[in-house]
Amino acid sequence: MTTNQAPQSDAQLSPNELQRLHEDALDALDEDLELEMDEEWLANQAALGEGHAAPSMDREARRIYFRELFRLQGELVKLQDWVVATGHKVVILFEGRDAAGKGGVIKRITQRLNPRVCRVVALPAPNNRERTQWYFQRYIANLPAAGEIVLFDRSWYNRAGVERVMGFCTEEEYQEFFRTVPEFERMLTRSGIQLIKYWFSISDDEQRLRFLGRIHDPLKQWKLSPMDLESRRRWEDYTKAKEIMLERTHISEAPWWVVPADDKKKARLNCISHLLSQMPYEEVAHPEIVLPPRQHHEDYARNPMPEDLLVPQKY
Repeated sequence: MTTNQAPQSDAQLSPNELQRLHEDALDALDEDLELEMDEEWLANQAALGEGHAAPSMDREARRIYFRELFRLQGELVKLQDWVVATGHKVVILFEGRDAAGKGGVIKRITQRLNPRVCRVVALPAPNNRERTQWYFQRYIANLPAAGEIVLFDRSWYNRAGVERVMGFCTEEEYQEFFRTVPEFERMLTRSGIQLIKYWFSISDDEQRLRFLGRIHDPLKQWKLSPMDLESRRRWEDYTKAKEIMLERTHISEAPWWVVPADDKKKARLNCISHLLSQMPYEEVAHPEIVLPPRQHHEDYARNPMPEDLLVPQKY
């Protein structure tokens, strides 16, 4: 039986391996660039139609945006370590009109974080059983334990928004929500949960353009539902509902923060920067990580993989 030759020390990297690490870093950057192309360049191209060039992008502004985004995401990693080390509990609510950019900022916040520490909750419409429960009950099941961050992509404020405008709740249920939610949120904060509430604000014209971009982009049409289109028609009703919601639920224990979101990139950076400012986090010291040497046994030989199990190498 042939023996396996011991590989190069795990602490050293060959030139080829260094090149691979460099390529992997570029791939990670390309993922971010692709994300931006999907959201802006393709949307612009679809809105302009075939045969028209997409508007040129300011390379310097783009460079600054990515530099700040990566810096803030590095701070989010430090925040995550601090939350775990201290057992802090955080709930962050993201509310706003359809196409306001909530999903985009949530994606950038969670992009570099451990999903076991920072998780996103986006609940569907309540089922028949949930409609008979206490209104807040299904949200309570998703609250964080010690050392966790929970991001709600829409939250219990559905009752003050879509349910009110679309007639999915009665007047009594609507008024009961406003009687209950301040005390509910005070209970959360007294229990040790930090509650941060963001409203993403966009203009009438900006929402119209974003909806048109989704309509003309086959990769984004899934984001538009009949409910979204109806919400566009009822813009003024949503505005009134939003104003009442902010007035009646802006409490000192859990105030609202409004994010101007007509510019997606600025909204992301401003929101993440503000979020970081809301917690007294500090860098947590970690022991040095040393990659242990792999064990090698003379009687071990790796068996070849059966061809019928391999994914076809088309690329």
